[in-house]
Amino acid sequence: MKKIYIVEDDRQITQTVATFLKKWSFDVQAATDFQNVAEAILQYQPDLVLMDISLPLYSGFHWCSELRKQSDVPIVFLSSANDNMNILMAMNMGADDFIAKPFDLQILVAKIQAILRRSEMLPTNHRLNYQGFTLDLEAFEVVLKEQAVALTINESKILGMLFQ
Repeated sequence: MKKIYIVEDDRQITQTVATFLKKWSFDVQAATDFQNVAEAILQYQPDLVLMDISLPLYSGFHWCSELRKQSDVPIVFLSSANDNMNILMAMNMGADDFIAKPFDLQILVAKIQAILRRSEMLPTNHRLNYQGFTLDLEAFEVVLKEQAVALTINESKILGMLFQ
């Protein structure tokens, strides 16, 4: 059973999404303490995180950044702040997708399933080699002749699939 963690301060949205995801056999937990979101997520070890941008205390961008320091769990932003700047910021901070509110629950589930399928395809070996290049999936870098280039998490995932 895949685990989904919801970080959303609107209780109605949280309840609606959680109930729908449970019908699709997902194990769902939601944030109740918006001061220790990253710790709660790391403790629960979800397969995917649904995150709002506007949250009490710290924004979803803050929590995404904190998570990316310790985890590559897929993150999908759910937000009504769907202007281009917020979408770009979310994706550049390491989000895997952005869904604008209001959204269709069936589309949400389809996107979750697609992201989970792709994340399962990632190799378990953290170093891959291809024609003299070495891709380090833990350090998020590619190396050629002792010269390393830093990568984003998404760039690492894409290169990982291409190297395979």
